[in-house]
Amino acid sequence: MAICPICNIKFDNNDFTSLSEHFIDKANSSEPLHVMWLNRNITKTKVDKSKLGLAFKNFYDLNTAGLKLWIINRFIKDYRGENPHPFIIKMQEYNPYIMEGYAVEHYFFLKQWVRSCSAIISKTDYADIQNYEMENMITEYFGKNKKAHIELLLEMAEGYGIDRNKIMKTTPLKNTENAIKRWREIAEKNQWIEIMAAMHSLELIANRALRPYGARYDYFNYDAFDSRNVPDGVRAFLMEGYRSDEAHSMAALELIEKYSKNYNVQDIQDTYLASTYVFYNYLEARIERGEMIENKQY
Repeated sequence: MAICPICNIKFDNNDFTSLSEHFIDKANSSEPLHVMWLNRNITKTKVDKSKLGLAFKNFYDLNTAGLKLWIINRFIKDYRGENPHPFIIKMQEYNPYIMEGYAVEHYFFLKQWVRSCSAIISKTDYADIQNYEMENMITEYFGKNKKAHIELLLEMAEGYGIDRNKIMKTTPLKNTENAIKRWREIAEKNQWIEIMAAMHSLELIANRALRPYGARYDYFNYDAFDSRNVPDGVRAFLMEGYRSDEAHSMAALELIEKYSKNYNVQDIQDTYLASTYVFYNYLEARIERGEMIENKQY
């Protein structure tokens, strides 16, 4: 099917005409979220439904490169290309308030992450997929011979004076809440390979091996964070995730591509698009929470 990443409305497979009509209707009514997505991903020029439908068809086309490269290329363009995500810009210098906002909102992301990984395990009999996800869950949430990522996250927050119990009782910001809602829906309703594309593609955000694919920015400026002014807990959290996400994200994409021939590839692409849209907004919630902390509103 074709999907509207903003509304999550689904159309028939390859029905790019209906998808283009939907976006044209939204653009004609000046609905900002649809217009921004269209400008960022498809075209900034006003076109008729025929040309827009063709543009959507080209957008989905793998161009013989494969699903893995399609996801990587799309992700780089949205997050780490010439016009990177605002959070990536913020991470090019050390800002304690951004890191505090990161710690608070990311706690809720990690809680959903484990649920999504467990849903993948429950929906497939492939041993390599199950083993991959179990290892991922242990690393992120439980730890194995070293601290789990969620523990490192909470310790980073505590280093700034934010009690972990306060984080656990916090209501996530709206963008985070909406993202979790969509990821939970994907975990409940979609096939395992679609859930995998939805979640593990997001690990590309911290993959430090994307320069050969055209990334212009790293997840964070290593030199800016390799300073005595940066708390040890910050470096411990960032570097652990930095090391793991490079291996995790690529391994996941290779597994997705390996099994994609048995599934509808467009459904996998759709689920990626639905997930990455809310992820974009979730990263903005990290900034918003940081600004709240800076202004003593949290």
